[in-house]
Amino acid sequence: MSDVTIRLAQEPAADALLGRSPLAALVGMLLDQQVPMEWAFAGPHTIATRMGGDDLDAREIAAYDPEEFAALLSTKPAVHRYPGSMAGRVQQLCRFLVQRYDGDAEGVWRDAATGAELLKRLTELPGFGKQKSQIFLALLGKQFGVRPQGWREAAGDYGADGAYRSVADITGPESLDKVRSHKQEMKQAAKAARAAAKK
Repeated sequence: MSDVTIRLAQEPAADALLGRSPLAALVGMLLDQQVPMEWAFAGPHTIATRMGGDDLDAREIAAYDPEEFAALLSTKPAVHRYPGSMAGRVQQLCRFLVQRYDGDAEGVWRDAATGAELLKRLTELPGFGKQKSQIFLALLGKQFGVRPQGWREAAGDYGADGAYRSVADITGPESLDKVRSHKQEMKQAAKAARAAAKK
């Protein structure tokens, strides 16, 4: 994966890391729940800096003392709203990458022949359910140029062009606002559906 311009963290150093490091991109996606997107995707850079490097290393994270790693993520400003549990998830992801892909995060998608195969590999990752996997697949296709045959179909609604549904569609502040609006609409629709179901 060559350097690509990413604007998910809306912070130059954090975005530069996401653009050049497959593991940082995966960890950012893992952290992207129950916190603002920019906070989640700035996380990999914060972790790398606190570990004394300019990139993440799956083997190093996998082997890190769990309590020390949790403390690393919990130091203020915390990497996530739930730094302790997310530290465990990040380590779990890195251990899986070490066992399955020899610590090479890009190995998850490098030789995937089809979108369906790539989606299957992503859903095997710890912490990646179907929705998160489809969003990451869409992100790979739209912004990282990883486009195996049928990738848009495998990504579902997130693969659609000009959809503004997820992080896959964020290329700057304007698109970030559009994605936020879409998420708000989805939340309101879900709330209305629950209210209607109770009647």
